[in-house]
Amino acid sequence: MGVWQLVMAGGVMLLGLLGVLLPGVPGPWLVWAAVLWWAMHELSGPAWTLLVAATAVLLVNQVVVWLLPPRRLKGAAVTPRAAVYAGVGALVGFVVVPVVGAVPGFIGGIYVCERRRLGGHGPAMASTRSAMRAAGTSVLVELFGCLLVVGAWVFVVLGG
Repeated sequence: MGVWQLVMAGGVMLLGLLGVLLPGVPGPWLVWAAVLWWAMHELSGPAWTLLVAATAVLLVNQVVVWLLPPRRLKGAAVTPRAAVYAGVGALVGFVVVPVVGAVPGFIGGIYVCERRRLGGHGPAMASTRSAMRAAGTSVLVELFGCLLVVGAWVFVVLGG
């Protein structure tokens, strides 16, 4: 597989990660489709193993999201800016502390956004709790699953 095809697959995965944060965009499906496309062109053992593992992770991820309480966005101060901060925080946390850093990074991103918006620690903590109850948990689970798949893909591409 050429460099441009790897860049395109990575771009679709990045679009999928952003799609998790945007309502109506099928983020996990885009990540899975990019892995499928890459594996179909790579035709190696690690590529097929990653495709099977990505399929399993994203299916389990969808079941967990389905079992969580429904998103209650009405009345919660979940802004697009908070979603961007949460996504960037999760990505930074995932890179700094591999895999498990995505969770505190996500919550920390929401807190930083709310702290800047509201100005104090107490209101920012209350707003962060409200945002996590409203939609944050399901978005975090979905984003974490997609980050696992993308991280494994980067590991296989750089290791191979």
